[in-house]
Amino acid sequence: MRYKHLFFDLDHTLWDFETNEQETLLELFDSHGLANRGVPSFEAFSESYVGHNERLWDRFRKGFINRAELRDKRFRLALLDFKIGDEKLCQALSTQFLDILPNKKALFPETKETLDYLAAKNYPMHMITNGFEETQLLKMKNAGIEHYFTHIITSEVAGSLKPYAPIFEYAIAKAGTSAAESIMVGDAMELDIKGAHGVGMDQVYFNPAKPPVDFTPTFTIGHLKELREIL
Repeated sequence: MRYKHLFFDLDHTLWDFETNEQETLLELFDSHGLANRGVPSFEAFSESYVGHNERLWDRFRKGFINRAELRDKRFRLALLDFKIGDEKLCQALSTQFLDILPNKKALFPETKETLDYLAAKNYPMHMITNGFEETQLLKMKNAGIEHYFTHIITSEVAGSLKPYAPIFEYAIAKAGTSAAESIMVGDAMELDIKGAHGVGMDQVYFNPAKPPVDFTPTFTIGHLKELREIL
């Protein structure tokens, strides 16, 4: 086999983050009666939260804010978009979001079937994720996929975030392999694909939409089952 170890991203690659996130936000929108607090629609609330969350995650990855600021500010800023300055509500949304989200179980189509196929071929599989340790472990456990992975490397434990080399080097060392014998499967061009390329690891770009990109990965797939044609 060309590759001896497989590394996967979790969110947006195996675990259907968008579906699970939207279900969680809808529960919060309804349970806190945000429609009666001046938020015109769930769609408006979701769009506001997602936009702030993405910008804050970018700032977090660059070291401009810490974990606590990320978790609190995304809901605080979303509420302020609708002129709601309720700190108690902000804290409740932040806490409950992290309580509910990891219990969601939506995976991309044929995730388990593909992992079963790869496990049957005796590939050691590992996870490299920028998510927080407790949250990511719960996601994998509740979705029933944690047993496929020998090592689960979170940025929290590695002390580094994708796309920076130290997290990939940490994961490679933990697995007892080399970059040349490994391949990274992920959806994020900058974080997963270019990050892996930077340490000499081949990549599988999982991108169902397939927008134009400025970098050519080793492989590009639009469905997880296409991994069977590569591995």
